[in-house]
Amino acid sequence: MNEQDFTTGFTVSQTPEGAFAAINNVRGWWSEKIEGNVDKLGDEFICHHQDVHRSRQRITGSIPGKKIVWHVLDGHLNFTRDKEEWKGTDITFDILRRGDKTEVRFAHLGLVPEIECFDGCSDAWGFYINTSLRSLITTGKGQPNGIEK
Repeated sequence: MNEQDFTTGFTVSQTPEGAFAAINNVRGWWSEKIEGNVDKLGDEFICHHQDVHRSRQRITGSIPGKKIVWHVLDGHLNFTRDKEEWKGTDITFDILRRGDKTEVRFAHLGLVPEIECFDGCSDAWGFYINTSLRSLITTGKGQPNGIEK
């Protein structure tokens, strides 16, 4: 991981297994417009957000209760000169037990300040991880597509 890659995280009272299950419920916190399977090693899925974002991910790492890794196979951002800035990047979720709490650490490896979408994508990930995913883990209800509402 590059120290400039976008990272964020939070701590909750739920179990690592509960956090893992919520992360795999991508439709429950990121986008309801997901095509494909999203919960086991090798699965591929496509995420759409209006006409702004489309990306295809493959699950390349999955350790129940501990870690999930998505590799971005293809992507399109309509607001950048290089429409494929996400292509070849990795999205990681590390889940760690901290006493009676669970820490979720998110990183988008390759989402760095030098690329055009860094600010907008960082803001979006900040919402989806720290608000929507956290809410899905703690209350059972996330805010997929929440930025547009």
